[in-house]
Amino acid sequence: MREILKISKLNKVYEGKVAYKALKNINLNIEEGEFVGIMGPSGSGKTTLLNIISTIDLPTSGEVIINGSNPHDLNNSELAMFRRKELGFVFQDFNLLDTLTIGENIILPLTLDKYPVKEMEKKLKEIVKKLGIEEILDKRTYEISGGQAQRAAIARAIINSPSLLLADEPTGNLDSKAAKDVMELFYNINVKEKVTTLMVTHDPYTASFCHRVIFIKDGELYNEIYRGNKRELFYQEIMDILSLLGGDKNDFTSIGF
Repeated sequence: MREILKISKLNKVYEGKVAYKALKNINLNIEEGEFVGIMGPSGSGKTTLLNIISTIDLPTSGEVIINGSNPHDLNNSELAMFRRKELGFVFQDFNLLDTLTIGENIILPLTLDKYPVKEMEKKLKEIVKKLGIEEILDKRTYEISGGQAQRAAIARAIINSPSLLLADEPTGNLDSKAAKDVMELFYNINVKEKVTTLMVTHDPYTASFCHRVIFIKDGELYNEIYRGNKRELFYQEIMDILSLLGGDKNDFTSIGF
């Protein structure tokens, strides 16, 4: 399989009166079509890792290769193009624009890349049918539910067919029913569309949809486990490792099965 993400000897140090090493010698490969979760207690480094992969933050040392390119070597205009072409983003708070309709939000990446109108309409029609949100295209953000908003955010993230979909706590603002629906959507997109996905989550139930889960503690890779045929057993494995990881009891919650 082709490697979509290759991280080698990644370190991140935040300078100050006392330097803080947020990431320590991280090595990680993700192959095309994988669905990988990242978990760890608060302050473990999982968000820092996601920020560096997403090019929001810079590594102190080490290398991040996404689909054969190192985005941290690019200038600002090249980086903006790289993000639109190679990366899709899904956030906890949806990040939809209130001034646009849901349909306009979804095609925003295509608008920025100056796609022909007919091609945008075709892509929009295809993606909303797959995600089951045809009926909300003309609505505004305040007229739809959280689950619908996250579906729209996912549609926007994958309409450009990115090499890597990055999700940061995608069920964090959803009730248990909406969270279940959104995670089944993530799972189906990964299986049917072969969208390579990396997701940070604190929720074991959400993580149980992944192919494998990587655990970080104190800036270092602590463990990783793979899902077998039974997601319930995988969920229990995740719970067992989280109990060993420690951290505050509020670091990890779950909507359960």
